[in-house]
Amino acid sequence: MMHARRRGVRRKLQRAVRLAAVVGLLSGGLMVSGAMAGEPPASGPPPAGEPRAADDPTAGLVSRLGPARTAGSWTGPDGRTVVAVTDQEAAEEVRRAGAEAKVVRHSLERLRSATETLRSAPRVPGTAWAVDYAANSITVRADSTVSAGDWSAMSGLAEEIGGFVRMERTTGTFTTRVNGGTAVFGDQRRCTAGFNVTNGQDIFILTAGHCGPQDSTWFRDRQGDELVGTTTAASFPGDDYSLVRYEDVDVLDRTNVVDIGGGRGVQIIGAGEPAVGQRVFRSGSTTGFRSGEVTAVNATVNYPEGTVTGLIETTVCAEPGDSGGPLFSEGLALGVTSGGDGDCTTGGTTYFQPVTTAMEELGVDLTGGPPAPGGANDEAEGGAPPVPAPPTRSVEGLGSRAVSSIVDFGNPALGAGLIGLSLTGLLGARWLVSAQERREYRNFHSASWG
Repeated sequence: MMHARRRGVRRKLQRAVRLAAVVGLLSGGLMVSGAMAGEPPASGPPPAGEPRAADDPTAGLVSRLGPARTAGSWTGPDGRTVVAVTDQEAAEEVRRAGAEAKVVRHSLERLRSATETLRSAPRVPGTAWAVDYAANSITVRADSTVSAGDWSAMSGLAEEIGGFVRMERTTGTFTTRVNGGTAVFGDQRRCTAGFNVTNGQDIFILTAGHCGPQDSTWFRDRQGDELVGTTTAASFPGDDYSLVRYEDVDVLDRTNVVDIGGGRGVQIIGAGEPAVGQRVFRSGSTTGFRSGEVTAVNATVNYPEGTVTGLIETTVCAEPGDSGGPLFSEGLALGVTSGGDGDCTTGGTTYFQPVTTAMEELGVDLTGGPPAPGGANDEAEGGAPPVPAPPTRSVEGLGSRAVSSIVDFGNPALGAGLIGLSLTGLLGARWLVSAQERREYRNFHSASWG
């Protein structure tokens, strides 16, 4: 009942935002928004969201049952793990292991085969797909740029695969979440810092790969006076992650704290895998602190720039400039913002690059927390000095630092496009929504609240 009341309050606030946006349009024009996303890897470790021994006490059982008798797992409304199975005998075994079982028609083996068929078909930019474990189906989304002919071809392929592949049109477009119209960083882009990581020698920002290629130079200000660092590694498309090496680490400490606005921060204590149905939180340099739920993992999205794979699909909103920002829950780093459709006025779908995949590929660990077994911090033991974290602004109530935007938090388009009362109304409504998100986080994870 309380959650429903909160959602009602948020809907009213969102209506206020939309009203302010209309007024702003009449006054001079609003900020244009867009987003971007990606696709799942063809090989490697099990996709995030499928049961793992380290994350779920039932994972060993699910592994023994195999992909022919199971069909993924998710977190139910009551917080319990739900495991999809294809027969009653398997369901009884899952229940005895302490989880809730749901008998479904299509096995994980069949769902995987369907996604492979989609991936092997001719690539259509503006499409995305992910497995919906709870619905035992696959959802294929096509944005507004997909032609009627391509929509018909995709629908025909979905019908050939089977009735468990659902086609869905979206009103937005899948584009990158960088702000290409702002003159920053030398390449006309603005992104958000994700998490602070280290290879045992240097300190880096882990952010989105589409923010800029290797050797891109990043500054804290649009004028290019305050140098942050240079991109030393990047992967996009395919994956969507990059490392920005800090130029000056003399004044850094080892903390890894996410700024969530209002003088507050959340300390990151480790990295984890997301679960479908999990409540998650995001911070970005354009839209601030936002929350939502994980709706799918191992998602695929096709963009004009190429296909990205293995993404986390969520209901969290995002806008240009939020790219690379941190996704987290219960003090655990989960992902960095890749892209999506929609905005924080009307809502939409946002995708995130999992941090565990990125850190494994890059050979880095989070700063300020316990290192992963065999990770870079383990290798640094035996003489290497403690590794500091990047310089960021102080957060009240935490004797540490917060991760901040790579560059300016401001958006010149808003200042130029909105005047007078429309600007006040828009920003005021957005502040109220953000404040509601912070209150919800405090109630949801009080132990992590600074």
